[in-house]
Amino acid sequence: MRLEERLGNQVSSLTPIIKKIERQIGVGAVEITEIEKQYVMDVLESGRLTYGPYCRRFEQAFARFHQCNYATVTHSGTGALHLAVDCLRQLHGWEQEDEVILPAVTFVATANVIIQNGLRPVFVDVCPRTYNIDPAKIEEKITNKTKAIMVAHLFGQVSDMDPILEIAKKYQLLVIEDSCETMFAKYKGRPAGSFGDISCFSTYTAHLIVTGVGGIACTNNKEYSIVLKSLANHGRHPLYLNIDDDKDLDKTSLSNVISKRFYFNRIGYSSRITEMEAALGLAQLERKDQMLAKRYRNANYLIEGLRHLEDHFQLPWWPDHSEHAFMMFPVVIRPESAVTKEALVNYLEMSNIETRDMLPLINQPIYRQLYGNMEDSYPVAKWINQKGFYIGCHQLLTEHELDYMIDIFGRFFSL
Repeated sequence: MRLEERLGNQVSSLTPIIKKIERQIGVGAVEITEIEKQYVMDVLESGRLTYGPYCRRFEQAFARFHQCNYATVTHSGTGALHLAVDCLRQLHGWEQEDEVILPAVTFVATANVIIQNGLRPVFVDVCPRTYNIDPAKIEEKITNKTKAIMVAHLFGQVSDMDPILEIAKKYQLLVIEDSCETMFAKYKGRPAGSFGDISCFSTYTAHLIVTGVGGIACTNNKEYSIVLKSLANHGRHPLYLNIDDDKDLDKTSLSNVISKRFYFNRIGYSSRITEMEAALGLAQLERKDQMLAKRYRNANYLIEGLRHLEDHFQLPWWPDHSEHAFMMFPVVIRPESAVTKEALVNYLEMSNIETRDMLPLINQPIYRQLYGNMEDSYPVAKWINQKGFYIGCHQLLTEHELDYMIDIFGRFFSL
């Protein structure tokens, strides 16, 4: 009997079990508590929907948790990344086709914002255990056109930053942290986002902090912060970026601000969010420790429950000096295994367990069109593209659902 037929028969036999799962076991979730409702109602009752006190509080709290002095809320993590690259490009005089180094495995936006700013992405293979950029392979990609390293902290784990920062210092390169998938987690005692010149986060659906849409760019450089806020607001003069900037001023200062209300220093964007997204984010920041602890417990529960299958696939791993926020739970089938990713993920999906590819980039149609077939030059990325996927381990999963997921994996490999 063909594998596909055996899978179909096996899934049919699971129907009574599947019916006990009240919902699809998704890769992400959001919990709206009374705090979120209270804060959003406060916004609605205030009549203030544009940038205001909740946005400011969210920026300040988020920056503090990531050991940064400044933060700029944006409409998405991609928007934050785009502003970060554009800010550094403008202030440091980067020219067309200057290069930015990035990992060969990451969400497509990491590379897209480089190209959209007229720069050239230069890919580096990733570590086979953490799936983050491999520091040992960065230096060979540096040329006289290299301007920055964009590090992506994937799946909830901070990249190996010490050697990356040493390389950046040696070659006078700037560092951007694409931390859209990793908040709060620490590397050698320091949180994600505290290492680079600018760090960018996402609060999109299924992320760690969820506001529906949203992102945030953090920095310890005051000049960068001023430019980021200007770029997010159509390139406005920093004297007037929101409707509070003309309040409680003396006559001379007010006159100066009034003259700058429609004064634009640079080509910018409309990258703003509303007070309601900030209210949701601020409420969830208050529960971040409980959320992270539950994700960590769920991930470890899955690791222990699936450990007997480690001959078939690689489970998440992180070094002792690092933490893992577990935005998701990555699984990569071992190269020597005869099992195909297609067969396993289809079995999981038919069993009502949602899966996602592990952020394949260099094999995407548009990147093949732009740069040719690159995969053979990046063997670890190729392995992940062909064999890797992730499932959920978010804080709303129940022990019953976790046991069900473990059981389904076991059933597949017993076929």
